[in-house]
Amino acid sequence: MKNTKIIATVSDLKCDIPFLKELVKNGVNIIRLNTAHQTIEDTLGCVKKIRTVSNKIPIIIDTKGPEIRTTPLLTDPIEVKRGDKIIFRGDVSKKTSNACIYVNYNKFARDVSSGSHILYDDGEIEFVVKRKKKDSLICEVLNDGTIKGKKSLNVPGISMDLPSLTKKDKNYVEFCIKHKIDFIAHSFIRNKEDLLEVQKILDKKNSKVKLIAKIENQEGVDNIDEILEHCAGVMVARGDLAIEIPAQKVPPIQKAIIDKCVKKRKIGITATQMLHTMIENPRPTRAEISDIANAIYDGTDCIMLSGETAYGKYPIESVKVMTKVANEVEMHKDPIKRIAVETMGEGIHSFLAKSAVRATIRLPIKAILTDTLTGRTAKYLSAFKGRANIYALSYDERVMRELAFSYGVYADSVKREINPTTVFKRKIRDLISKKLLKRDDMIVILSGSFGATHGASKVEISMAGNFLK
Repeated sequence: MKNTKIIATVSDLKCDIPFLKELVKNGVNIIRLNTAHQTIEDTLGCVKKIRTVSNKIPIIIDTKGPEIRTTPLLTDPIEVKRGDKIIFRGDVSKKTSNACIYVNYNKFARDVSSGSHILYDDGEIEFVVKRKKKDSLICEVLNDGTIKGKKSLNVPGISMDLPSLTKKDKNYVEFCIKHKIDFIAHSFIRNKEDLLEVQKILDKKNSKVKLIAKIENQEGVDNIDEILEHCAGVMVARGDLAIEIPAQKVPPIQKAIIDKCVKKRKIGITATQMLHTMIENPRPTRAEISDIANAIYDGTDCIMLSGETAYGKYPIESVKVMTKVANEVEMHKDPIKRIAVETMGEGIHSFLAKSAVRATIRLPIKAILTDTLTGRTAKYLSAFKGRANIYALSYDERVMRELAFSYGVYADSVKREINPTTVFKRKIRDLISKKLLKRDDMIVILSGSFGATHGASKVEISMAGNFLK
């Protein structure tokens, strides 16, 4: 029962039910679908299979976002050598050839300045702009490589007037509303306006879909405080971020963003290339193990697998590695450091949650139980990053899935009872029957005396068996 949650990316090419069950069995808590290379029909097929496996697994769908890509190739892939000269133009209607690389942003030549560096396909090939004309850029190739169609382009330090939502993105937002997807991870967030554009569509349909902001550029880093006010959480997408920003700056940025998420009770996700070598190899590097460990020490709620599970050769092995690292690191984390931080102010719920987690440090407490209508109480408990598992009894199935992202929280959907103690007794019996608790284990119950809508009002500590009397 690790506290850190694992997100696994699944593609429509590898999304059969036995595979999904194996992922969940070995530690996956959330399934992510990346729509960049999928159709609506592909995604719907995956959603149906995931929901067949369990109604407790939340689904997060990525939008493509305001991304610049090369257009499809006119001919075969283009081989380039260091020192070659090549032309870039912005024209979505033209195909890329050895005569000119076309991109899907028509104002590309206008926005990119002379001397800028253009990075192709996550930096596989680098170009420098030598001369600039009205509608084209004459560039020099800085390293050998092969140019293919529909690959990403990054121009570090250059801000471009790209729309936040593409036509495909809008179709996927509508898809998420229709099929009651839990989260949308919107790509290349630059400011709060990028999120508000999506939120307007959700509000128009009274949708409860939550937004995750993917931070992948300098603008997103600079505007992180306003971004956090308009989303449920943040994904530190380190692949594009390390291209847009010097790579050595990414670790402190990651640490700072995750810390802000903790303090604001927002979901913090650390993503990209966490076990990249396991796409092709059965064992990780020691550096990758340390990367996962450091993210957990920093206070991340979730760690994410991308290509490792979407198309890698060793998807289940990758999940097992993450689970083992999480379990090991969590035993050695110092919760006292986090509990000393005034994580979210001094309201009643904050005070009670802090008291409950502090008790797990000073007493041999095995678990915290709480009931919740909106998920607020469980999120307060999670924010302190204690050691004890938090069992949340949610009166809303959607909230149950939302809490699957929160560190240490394991949620179930339950029906409201006239006497709320009935809900807790039922859960305690269930935990005992599954050998996750013993009758003489000490537990904490954080609950309310004035109904679910009023939230928590008291903390009780005793042996599990005493609550059953």
